[in-house]
Amino acid sequence: MHLIASPSDLLLGAHMSIAGGTPHAIDRARKAGCTVVQIFVKNCNQWKAKPLPDEEVEDFRSRRAAARLVDAVAHACYLINLASPEGELRRQSIDTLLEELQRASRLGLSHLVVHPGSHGGDGEAIGVARIAAALNEIHERGERDARIALEGTAGQGTSMGYRFEHLRDVLAGCRQPGRVAICLDTCHLFASGHDFRDREGYERMIGSFDRTVGLGKLGVLHVNDSKRELASRVDRHEHIGKGCIGIDGFRWFLNDPRMEEVPKILETPKGLTLRLDKHNLRVLRSLVAS
Repeated sequence: MHLIASPSDLLLGAHMSIAGGTPHAIDRARKAGCTVVQIFVKNCNQWKAKPLPDEEVEDFRSRRAAARLVDAVAHACYLINLASPEGELRRQSIDTLLEELQRASRLGLSHLVVHPGSHGGDGEAIGVARIAAALNEIHERGERDARIALEGTAGQGTSMGYRFEHLRDVLAGCRQPGRVAICLDTCHLFASGHDFRDREGYERMIGSFDRTVGLGKLGVLHVNDSKRELASRVDRHEHIGKGCIGIDGFRWFLNDPRMEEVPKILETPKGLTLRLDKHNLRVLRSLVAS
């Protein structure tokens, strides 16, 4: 078990670029002061990718061990839509997610975060059934070390996952639910209507998630402020403390012992250097009670 002795021990990191190859993401994470990291395992806006060379996999694992990162996760391609009806998009989504799960497993990553997708106007019940069926097909096509982590969403358009009940019902439809985790995102939670800016609101939200899905299913937490107001249903990330959530909303997450073992990943706006990531990490660590 990873025990927090000081803010520097917090399981806290950021999404890092894989420009130049996946091992370079480890170097960036180390320089930024991360203890965990999130990456893409290939171009996030393309279906296909060249196979990962064995040498790159070995280099990535070696650099991660040297950097002493406690955890490393991946985020899946943005093109994937597991709630899509039968057709080419659905087939590509399933095949690509399976390929990325294989890549994540080879790299030794614990989770592959994926957006549940959009039902396209066919209704949420149908969307839930399609997502569960897609996950069942992926699981039937072989065991992988990395687990899929379904991400709760802000609820834009016809996207699924903005209600805890969506995540619960997808898990209920999975024949191997132990192979699926959940990723929550603070911006998405706020945009979908959860007000956790004070302690009472935070406890109400966490209690609701625990009763509906179960805190034991939480595998990854994305920590992002929100450019838009509460219940806007708009997914726009902002730097910590600079958006509509504000500092206190993050204080509860960082000091909750129930969140201690969950990797917390920044997806805040990037600059040309690591300066912004370093600043956001410092702000978050400053909120940890001594």
